[in-house]
Amino acid sequence: MIRAEQWSNAHALGLNPTQMSILAMLAGRNDGLRVKDIAHHLGVSAPTATDSIAALERKGLVDKAVMAGDARAVAILIRAEGRALLQAAGLAASASNTALAALPEADQTRLLTLLVKLIRHLQEAGALPAQRLCVTCRYFRPNLYPDADQPHHCAFVNAAFGNRDLRLDCGEHETADPAVQAATWKAFEPGAVALQTPPNP
Repeated sequence: MIRAEQWSNAHALGLNPTQMSILAMLAGRNDGLRVKDIAHHLGVSAPTATDSIAALERKGLVDKAVMAGDARAVAILIRAEGRALLQAAGLAASASNTALAALPEADQTRLLTLLVKLIRHLQEAGALPAQRLCVTCRYFRPNLYPDADQPHHCAFVNAAFGNRDLRLDCGEHETADPAVQAATWKAFEPGAVALQTPPNP
């Protein structure tokens, strides 16, 4: 159902779902992304990503610029027009969002937590490109506090938060080392012992 809505909303705005996904991805990256990174995150071929970016450029929704920190690389950046189109897409009626909002808050939190676990297992199996999840970030400290509502800590913003605020795609995400990720995941899972000494950023 969600995929059908994406097709419908994108088509209504003159885009295909891949183009809409590219805009959504770029909206969270102020420095832009390279074509190969866009292709990797979306799980599409480089030619497909290139064609979609070219179409977005012709529509005036994205620009190309020199990649910050690498003068030899080209970054794809979203334009104000692209952000406006995303906002318009967000205003479209969504049966999925309505159904999710109707769930009790506790059910919404459980659903998000299960989604995080599903995405991580799919990534480990190589069935899904890497996502910028809290549980793979070097700033994430799981189950650090006894507060059931806000047991976790984000070292980037130096604040406690709960499962309902877990990020599936965080702009400040920095991938933790594999060993740290493994320890973090063990501490995150329900019933696991929390990390006694959180790893330093």
